[in-house]
Amino acid sequence: MQKIAFIINPFSSKGNYQPLLEQLEKNIAKPLVFISDSIEGTDDFIKENWDNVEVFVAIGGDGTISTVAKNIINSDKILGIIPAGSGNGFANETHFNIELEQLLQKLESKNFKEIDTFTVNGKFSINVAGVGFDGAVVEAFEKTSRGFKNYIKASIQTFFKYKPIKISFEEKYKKYNGKYLMMNIANTRQFGNNAYIAPQASKSDGLLEIALVKKFPFTHAATFAYRMFTKKLVENQYLKYISVSEIEFTVNSNLWHLDGEFNNIESPVKVKVLPKSLRILI
Repeated sequence: MQKIAFIINPFSSKGNYQPLLEQLEKNIAKPLVFISDSIEGTDDFIKENWDNVEVFVAIGGDGTISTVAKNIINSDKILGIIPAGSGNGFANETHFNIELEQLLQKLESKNFKEIDTFTVNGKFSINVAGVGFDGAVVEAFEKTSRGFKNYIKASIQTFFKYKPIKISFEEKYKKYNGKYLMMNIANTRQFGNNAYIAPQASKSDGLLEIALVKKFPFTHAATFAYRMFTKKLVENQYLKYISVSEIEFTVNSNLWHLDGEFNNIESPVKVKVLPKSLRILI
């Protein structure tokens, strides 16, 4: 088995990571484990162990995975995942689960696949980024104790008070200019919790799916949610998609999320795909 490092976000899974540590110690002789309490700490750990580690395993949610991935893009290092977040969208899309045995089998096979990542004004993302309503929801959600129920609660409370954002695209896409509830930039199909905002998205086609969602009546919310959770979202009067490798626009909101983590991003905005920039275990 190649040299492996395990990077744990101790705040994921309500801080209950001790059982996983015990499993690691039972299955791997002297595992290299880093319990990180900051992005900077993770960055430093990866730099310090760059020469003697082949696979960096991120243990946490999409934000943790993104932090590790950002450090190893465009290199021969490989990303592994043990999901421990509230949504685990990227882990779901890359076929990782919480079972250590499954990960050990992947580590034994040493197989990997190169997938795309992307940037928003130079800020890195691996899964889904968004501005508008879902950025505001994430901002509210981060003030809770997390969990799917709190996410739904934050979504409903935000929906009623949130005013649509105004987006103006570069000349090539100006026909899409208008007011929207939210814009999502999807490298994979789902936010997390099997909510598929872009069912047609692929993480290895060199393209991103831009999902433009107009504010719909609350009576349409149940239909929208049903279609999202059953992979049946298609273009209609409230939803449009654009497939791009890069795109520029301005938006009158700075409330963004990148892989479920709140970010403040000012306009103008440039989004760019990074084709086949990340190696991931399969």
